[in-house]
Amino acid sequence: MSSTHPVPKHRLTFGQILNMSFGFFGIQFGFALQTANVSRIFQTLGAEIDKIGILWIAAPLTGLLVQPIIGYLSDRTWHPRWGRRRPFFFIGAVLSSFALFAMPQATVLWMAAILLWVLDASINISMEPFRAFVGDKLPPSQRTTGFATQTFFIGLGAVIASLLPYIFTNFFGISNTAPEGHIGDSVKYSFYIGAIVFLASVLWTVLTTKEFPPENIDTWEQEKLKTKGFANGFVEIIKGVFKMPRTMLQLAIVQFFTWFGLFAMWIYTTPGIAQNAYNTVDTTSRAYQDAGDWVGVMFTVYNGVSAITAFLLPMLAKHISRKYTHLICLIIGGIGLISMYYIKTPQMLLVPMIAVGLAWSSTLTMPYAILAGAVPASKMGFYMGVFNFFIVIPQIIASIILGYVIKHFFHEQGIYALVIGGVAMAIGGILNIIIRDDEGKPANIAKLNMVTE
Repeated sequence: MSSTHPVPKHRLTFGQILNMSFGFFGIQFGFALQTANVSRIFQTLGAEIDKIGILWIAAPLTGLLVQPIIGYLSDRTWHPRWGRRRPFFFIGAVLSSFALFAMPQATVLWMAAILLWVLDASINISMEPFRAFVGDKLPPSQRTTGFATQTFFIGLGAVIASLLPYIFTNFFGISNTAPEGHIGDSVKYSFYIGAIVFLASVLWTVLTTKEFPPENIDTWEQEKLKTKGFANGFVEIIKGVFKMPRTMLQLAIVQFFTWFGLFAMWIYTTPGIAQNAYNTVDTTSRAYQDAGDWVGVMFTVYNGVSAITAFLLPMLAKHISRKYTHLICLIIGGIGLISMYYIKTPQMLLVPMIAVGLAWSSTLTMPYAILAGAVPASKMGFYMGVFNFFIVIPQIIASIILGYVIKHFFHEQGIYALVIGGVAMAIGGILNIIIRDDEGKPANIAKLNMVTE
């Protein structure tokens, strides 16, 4: 390792971008099974509606702890054969596959809660380096395309995963009900398939994609030695949090309201729809389990819209800028969530999911494309991890307060959590006006797209 010159970032072919992004298909497959089914599992195992949020707190807390650490470590990792980020992809995939297989085996609530901690931590080990991967490998002119490709695979994986319990029940006759304290076979089989898909998809990216060494590798090695040790690493992480670029801080405010809304949806859609559209709170009833299956269909729609629009939103951004594209999409998504309060017919609930899908597609693309151009390349993984603070902190707050609010102000009607989430998402959309994204202005995007090898 004697070179002192950074490896130039040539424009990649579309096939190469697909290969480097394909692992996200498996990651989101696992994540979608989690978001669509964990509240259902908790309630099946005896959780009351006002306690679901607290049980879900495992997910954001693990992200808060794991992602900046993994980002920091992956920035400081380099192996001539395995690269920089790929070791973390692989380790996270193995652990996630184990957790996905074990989750539906839970027979008591505390076991399911512990497995959620394990599953979410494992997903985060794989997911965070994937975000930095785009900044590592792609020149600025292709980063929006890179994140859009990830969004496409995120949507595709989530579509299939969210739909699996419904397919097993309605097309293969596999039961979605079980004795009290047990999880239905349709959910179990979905998680088993998820374990296989997660590992296989990540392995595809690991085996088909090569990585560049860190820029100015000699200098990188010297800096690594200077900051060696856990204590130095912790200090560096804390310093980095307080030295965020201005654009990153502006994005963080938008992210706070956006992810509060998304987490409210993930936690409370199943109990909210079961009560509001299926008129049941009995978790052992066929009606409740049908509601759970239908929520999977609803989540399929929003993820499907996300996959379809993943390559359309960057084209819109060329004309009106990335931040205004994000503004419009979040406001539309917020209106979609609010409208679910008024809809009592299950089939009609698919309409607001189209609006949510537009917001989800933009959330997975625009903030990361803006951020990648605003942070130092040598600390891409670290800052992507720190950026996750402003995804998980609102989730923690939602976990703590929403249950109390729903119980004491809305008579345990979970549908009101979706209304609150919709208002938060719309506020996040409006706040995009504060973001400064010079690189993302229409004229600058057009110039970037003219860059060639």
